[in-house]
Amino acid sequence: MQDKNDHEFDVVVVGGGPGGSTASTLVAMQGHRVLLLEKEEFPRYQIGESLLPSTVHGICRLLGVSDALEKAAFMPKRGGTFRWGSSPEPWTFSFSVSETFSGPTSLAYQVERMKFDQILLDNARDKGVEVREKSSVVDVIEEDGRVCGVLYADADGVRHEVRSRFVVDASGNKSRIQSRIGGSRHYSDFFKNIALFGYFEGGKRLPAPNSGNILCAAFDAGWFWYIPLTDQLTSVGVVLRRESLDRVQGDREKALMGLIEECPLIAEYLTDARRVESGPYGEVRVRKDYSYCQEKFWRPGMALVGDAACFIDPVFSSGVHLATYSGLLAARSINSVLSGEFDETKCFEEYEARYRHEYSLFHDFLVAFYDMHRDEDSYFWSAKKVTNSSAPGLESFVELVGGGASHEGALVNAASYAKPRESTFREFSELADQPAGESGTDRDLFDSTLVQSVLDEGAKIQLHAALGEVVDEEGPIRDGGLVPSADGMHWAEFRY
Repeated sequence: MQDKNDHEFDVVVVGGGPGGSTASTLVAMQGHRVLLLEKEEFPRYQIGESLLPSTVHGICRLLGVSDALEKAAFMPKRGGTFRWGSSPEPWTFSFSVSETFSGPTSLAYQVERMKFDQILLDNARDKGVEVREKSSVVDVIEEDGRVCGVLYADADGVRHEVRSRFVVDASGNKSRIQSRIGGSRHYSDFFKNIALFGYFEGGKRLPAPNSGNILCAAFDAGWFWYIPLTDQLTSVGVVLRRESLDRVQGDREKALMGLIEECPLIAEYLTDARRVESGPYGEVRVRKDYSYCQEKFWRPGMALVGDAACFIDPVFSSGVHLATYSGLLAARSINSVLSGEFDETKCFEEYEARYRHEYSLFHDFLVAFYDMHRDEDSYFWSAKKVTNSSAPGLESFVELVGGGASHEGALVNAASYAKPRESTFREFSELADQPAGESGTDRDLFDSTLVQSVLDEGAKIQLHAALGEVVDEEGPIRDGGLVPSADGMHWAEFRY
């Protein structure tokens, strides 16, 4: 490592979204010099509006934005409602069923990302991060095999060189510098879909107390999301197989309205609604929802955070969680190296192992979630069946998440992955198919091993935020691995 005084900043973070804001803030709060470069000027449009409780009550509390979120009066979300699986009627998954998320923390938010991301970026400024908007990073600076800064162009096109001890790429799936990490991006054949979406005013709401829930509805061609952002504004999108690209070409509005008519539940909810035709929500957009994972998440002097490292299908609203969680992990690693506690390799191997592990848990859950839908006559859904199949999609998943740093022995081949998970897939499906209880439509999916595993890390972060320290750490997730420090902002050796 070069001397600290040879660098203008300890860290340069590329990208001002949730991952970049989280990483930069948690490093700056430890007294380090942080520069954040964002290519656009906030507020700016961004897709992705449904949060999980661990983001709201965990990460956001650690960042110190809880009051700002409350003042923003975002739509409260108590869970998710689904027309999915064998039940012909919608059913609900409520956070309050879990003891972990009971009480005030049983609620999350549906957020307009323009407003949410602005809150996080303003907070980064308040916590000491130097933020430069309209600053587009074009490349990294390397010396002796190490990344030691970036080159960026300002709003006038003038190029600048900034030196730093670390560069964090949090600039999303279209990152211009992620390839400088080395390795390639691997895509999942199983989750290689496209999404067509727009915004509507005047749509129906679910009955109280679930009126703020995300509604996901499966139909023959794929599935719809229906996200109430405000009392009047709703985000509506359809997820299709990539082979259906011809259906969304040409007149996008006509295509979206036609697909809505094919899904009776969504069509009913939009009976008296009109599509927004102006402003940031006025466009009908197409996005590739291709799940992917980078071969490497870091190299000396540089780490990938959020979508720059990996992306997973959005059915469980995991995008902002994974972005902010990886931002926390990266901050722990950087803080530990800068304070001289551990060497860079040990810290960032821990970063990559934990981020891959969290990604693989969500991927497990989503494979099971798709597999439980039983519309065998549908081209979309028959392609998503894996429990009784050794299709290439399953092999693709194994290759996708089985990174060298993950030490996941079960991810050596598709057969060894599928066999031990078949029982958990079946358990999850049976829970979802149970008759409605006294509450009417709730499903206690927290009894499912899959759901427990997917929410476990988020629950730990919420507990950390509530108590101000990390407690009940179960130990390293791999042989010789590290654990969070008592304050949660560094890594520590595990004491047996």
